Amino acid sequence: MKKNRQEALIAIIKNNEVSTQGELTALLREQGYNATQATVSRDIRDLNIIKIQTARGKLKYGLPDNKNTVTHTGAVRIFKEGITSVDCAGNIVVVKTLSGMANAVGAGIDALEDKDILGTVAGDDTILCVLRDSEACARLAERLRTD
Repeated sequence: MKKNRQEALIAIIKNNEVSTQGELTALLREQGYNATQATVSRDIRDLNIIKIQTARGKLKYGLPDNKNTVTHTGAVRIFKEGITSVDCAGNIVVVKTLSGMANAVGAGIDALEDKDILGTVAGDDTILCVLRDSEACARLAERLRTD
């Protein structure tokens, strides 16, 4: 079932300009897959699906040139260009991104494998990073601002 759903997801992305997980979920449901947004989010991560810019400047989901990995340069570019602001509140880092980029940037934060990051939650344009303490919060915020 997962393999079939993921193949359908790839076909949807190849044949449509889809810019949100909600749109992907709805199109999957039209094809008979009762997937939740969380499932679609995991599929996006598993398949290394990325956001790409259309000729009109709109962001949409797309497939990397190599289906197995996103190039390091591309991932770093998405990470750096996707962040619009970083702020701290206690032990939480709040990262604002371009619309639709929070999942990609959140994946980049997760890839840091920082032992002080207890977890991240990404929405459409905001990521919450829960850290071990306020000192770790300040360190991560500074790292995200300068990296």
